[in-house]
Amino acid sequence: MRGIPLHERLANSMPLVFVACMQDLCIIDVRKSLLDHGFPLLGARLCTNLHSAVDLKVNSLTDEHQSGSRLNCVKLINASMHINADYSQRVVINHHDLPWIASPEFGVERRMLERQGDVVAKATSIVRYQPGSKFQMHTHELGEEILVLDGTFSDETGHYSAGSYIMNPPGSSHAPFSELGCTLFVKLRHLGPDQVAREVIDTNTAVWHQGMVPGLHVMPLMQQGSGSTLVRWAPQTYFNPHRHYGGEEIFVVAGVFEDEHGRYPAGSWIRSPHMSLHKPFSQEGCTIFVKTGHLLS
Repeated sequence: MRGIPLHERLANSMPLVFVACMQDLCIIDVRKSLLDHGFPLLGARLCTNLHSAVDLKVNSLTDEHQSGSRLNCVKLINASMHINADYSQRVVINHHDLPWIASPEFGVERRMLERQGDVVAKATSIVRYQPGSKFQMHTHELGEEILVLDGTFSDETGHYSAGSYIMNPPGSSHAPFSELGCTLFVKLRHLGPDQVAREVIDTNTAVWHQGMVPGLHVMPLMQQGSGSTLVRWAPQTYFNPHRHYGGEEIFVVAGVFEDEHGRYPAGSWIRSPHMSLHKPFSQEGCTIFVKTGHLLS
């Protein structure tokens, strides 16, 4: 990419992919891996076959060359990215089908499930830290939820192994890192005034409570306001048909979750809109992260 003006690359229809980073947005030349990642380019609009709709509006561009093993990129300033941003639509994605996308910090990558915004965005992502990687100190103005899927995640407050749940309230700051590497389920900028104190739960040792039907157990995670919950389904557990006011979001942590619409193995993310109806069950058993009532706007 070095030495070739941006307008010439676009004019020549070179295969570029728009991706979002933690603090800024990039255009990356992926000529050698475009088909592997499944990202055909249609003008300035990116369409994928991964159940996600992406739309970028670019206001200004500056060229920047990344050193070392990182890809050359063109940084987008004041850009807007929307991935699965329409809450009226049902979305089903298995994050294992998505490519890892580099962040501005070396060794930290993401798979984006949903994103709304510019440089700072409301987002849900799978985040992977390579051993020894870190982020600089930063503030989460509208909070953050983290579920550690594997490895050990750390910041200045401590070390959090697989199964740890962390809620950083609006206005909180930290400098996260991972000495040994980790994978996280992360939700950004969706908390409000009800969440004022940091919460940390080790789901490996916290108490499970009996659910509404035999074989179902629940573990409340966020205690302040309308929170998130971990739900464990024993094999051959069936729930009644029901609707979700304000919608429902599910991430399958382990096992296989099901309803009349499909079968969702570990790594699946299902977002169902306001007043959607389903009849969930699990024949094999599963553990899911569930959040409800937050999809009205």
